[in-house]
Amino acid sequence: MWSIFKTFFLLGWISFGGPAAHIGYFRNTFVDKLNWLDDKKYAQIVALSQFLPGPGSSQVGFALGYKRAGLGGACMAFAGFTLPSAIIMLALAMLSSQLTDASAFQYIVHGLKLLAVVVVADATWGMYKNFCKQTITVTLCLMTAVALLLIPGIATQMSVLIIAALVGLKSLGNENTQIGGKFEPSILPLSLFVILMVGLPLIAQSQPALQLFNDFYQAGSLVFGGGHVVLPLLQNIVGDQLSQDAFLTGYAAAQAVPGPMFTFATYIGYQLMPSAPVLGALIATLAVFLPGFLLLLGVLKNWQSLAENDKISGAVNGVNAAVVGLLASALYQPVFTSAIDSPLDISFVLVGFYLLKQHKLPIVWMVVFYMLAGLAIGYAS
Repeated sequence: MWSIFKTFFLLGWISFGGPAAHIGYFRNTFVDKLNWLDDKKYAQIVALSQFLPGPGSSQVGFALGYKRAGLGGACMAFAGFTLPSAIIMLALAMLSSQLTDASAFQYIVHGLKLLAVVVVADATWGMYKNFCKQTITVTLCLMTAVALLLIPGIATQMSVLIIAALVGLKSLGNENTQIGGKFEPSILPLSLFVILMVGLPLIAQSQPALQLFNDFYQAGSLVFGGGHVVLPLLQNIVGDQLSQDAFLTGYAAAQAVPGPMFTFATYIGYQLMPSAPVLGALIATLAVFLPGFLLLLGVLKNWQSLAENDKISGAVNGVNAAVVGLLASALYQPVFTSAIDSPLDISFVLVGFYLLKQHKLPIVWMVVFYMLAGLAIGYAS
């Protein structure tokens, strides 16, 4: 348990760049370095996270911990990966917006965005080599990337994944897989998800803490497509209780800090419960993550056995190819477009890719390199 927590805790401090980058960091750590699982099983987890509401990259981390050591391992993975970001957002809520105005802070953030370009590019290429070996899978990858680049949005994402699953179901089945693969969902977590979804609004009016939990639980239940989608939902929760400047400062910081963007809830929860702000931050954080994890627990246990069915295996192969296209589109928007401002930025990305691929530079040293690069670029411009 300590090993799982420590591994995810270290990743939580260096995983900049949003969900697509997190998936790259996870693959680099758990597939390439630690060999906890192979690319096939990892891609199945990533594919599953794309279909469920909730924080996609955190669900991947939760599933990795679950596969390693059951529910306890999943909780350790969640706590380790989320704690650094939650600590930073809590500190920001306490210290107002002074840090986000500092030039050095902005320069370092810029450098770490360049690192995200390298990490996502590496993950995209690695998964492409593994899952796009046939004309059909290459085509699915390409069509997914093109569709998401031209018509970005969760509706497009869900549509292309469903289409890829149907194509794979028909054309990409593996004759060596089992015929069985009966799917039996875990009733307890799915029941708890529904009970909280339906029951909380009926009793939440009785006290502020329960109302806060309900608000963030409902928001977490409705988020498809990652942290950016939670913005309008949280904005509706906040209403007039928080100034627009304070709200957007927290949102900008959530994008800049490492780890899951859902820890924006930590910042909002602190602000919305002035009588016990730290408790409010904790309640909001746990509530916004909980529904996605309950849904994941409901289907994860039998997901691998289901994927061993011949037809389902074909569908998963199709979705895996589409996930590569999804990563490729994310490599451009938002990762590349938010990071690259000049030829100098491109130069540092190329150097970083060289250091990662040719010299296998550990990710911690890559972070140091890009922090210094960000400072150098900022003060030189």
